Amino acid sequence: MSIDSVSSERLPPLPAPLPRPVTDAHTHLETTEEQLGLPAAELVARAARVNVARLVDVGCDVPSSVGAIANAEAFDAVVACVAIHPNDAARLGDRLDDELDRLAALVGSSPRVRGVGETGLDYFRTTDAAGHARQKRAFAAHIAWAKAHELALVIHDREAHADILDVLDAEGAPERIVMHCFSGDADFARACLDRGAMLSFPGTITFKANEYLREALDVTPLDRVLVETDAPYLTPLPYRGRPNGSWLIPHTVEFLAQRRGDDLAVLCDALQANATTAFGDWGTHG
Repeated sequence: MSIDSVSSERLPPLPAPLPRPVTDAHTHLETTEEQLGLPAAELVARAARVNVARLVDVGCDVPSSVGAIANAEAFDAVVACVAIHPNDAARLGDRLDDELDRLAALVGSSPRVRGVGETGLDYFRTTDAAGHARQKRAFAAHIAWAKAHELALVIHDREAHADILDVLDAEGAPERIVMHCFSGDADFARACLDRGAMLSFPGTITFKANEYLREALDVTPLDRVLVETDAPYLTPLPYRGRPNGSWLIPHTVEFLAQRRGDDLAVLCDALQANATTAFGDWGTHG
């Protein structure tokens, strides 16, 4: 499907390009394809036109992790993360161990796999004790893979701040941690930073009600900040409520620069360098 065939009411327009290239540190190309009816190649191309030069495509279960690897092997601009999302882990019940075994085979299957996640804990959608226990078991397995394969650990944390830290401390944190869609306040930010984490901020930081996220950004050093879309979710202002895509990153980056008082080009360079620190050099397929 071409761009012209997608409703302009659904598809936010391209903003002005950023002055320097940046990375979307967390997106879901397969789901964005499904929602917008556009192929991954078009999504990557639209991002490139606004200087979002690199993307991290994140799996949430075995099939989407396979898809993320395929995208990373197809596009120089894309690297992959593989995982079983905590809510999926909770729902799997007795099948969890089998799915973890299937995912384990993917972790080292391609040099384009650069992270394990999104994994972690979600107490908003999963509220039962048995589900929490399965999430913790899956989280521990992902931590072990990240350490064994020297990959970034990409953490999903929703209303589970204390237990996230408890599991990390109990299992031993890997060298590189990315707090995806950071959702805590300044105190939690400091606790994550103390454990060596990078904090990845999505479009929700632009929402008026989320001053606590902006206060978390305020205490985050420049070399620990990442930016993401979580596309097709969490669309930044001024397009909140419409589908998100990596090409909308400039809205969030400009907001971050204004809040922090950073020169926009300097912030772009830092975001790019931080993504390389977290996920390695994108390289080419040669």
